[in-house]
Amino acid sequence: MRFRVLLISLGALATGNAVSAERGVEALAWLAGCWQPEKGDAGSLEHWLPPAGGTMLGVSRTVKNGKTVEFEFMQLRTNTEGKVVFIALPSGQQETTFVAATVDHDSATFENPGHDFPQKVIYRLQPDGRLVARIEGTRDGKVRGVDFPMKRVSCDALSGVTALPASTADRGSRN
Repeated sequence: MRFRVLLISLGALATGNAVSAERGVEALAWLAGCWQPEKGDAGSLEHWLPPAGGTMLGVSRTVKNGKTVEFEFMQLRTNTEGKVVFIALPSGQQETTFVAATVDHDSATFENPGHDFPQKVIYRLQPDGRLVARIEGTRDGKVRGVDFPMKRVSCDALSGVTALPASTADRGSRN
């Protein structure tokens, strides 16, 4: 009986992952939008564009004392083997690809065991709408993890730029 339950459970897990793989980055649409760190200076953010053309593009910026101290360009896409991947290009570092280990309706875990640190990148949407990004891995022989709690905010509110009045925009298109 236990063996049967185990097989059914494993089958359900495989089916869940297959559905996510078929949907590709569409399964990560819940990540789209602007996210502001719960603890951080003004201007710090992570912004994900919604899925389109088989990709989601993201950018993050960390501001401290009024200066950008870190930034990262990110991609979610399906690789040639049909697996969803997270590609990170952090400031001053080489591009690194992490392969999806799990993708769910409110979480995703990406892994690259050969990377120095981190070896895992995890995104979890909390029931209250907050997002926790987490990096994990082994560094100097010790297992480490860092959480980045964020709240969803309006992308317009973060830009600091107000929209031009329609009459101004119209004049620009006639020139």
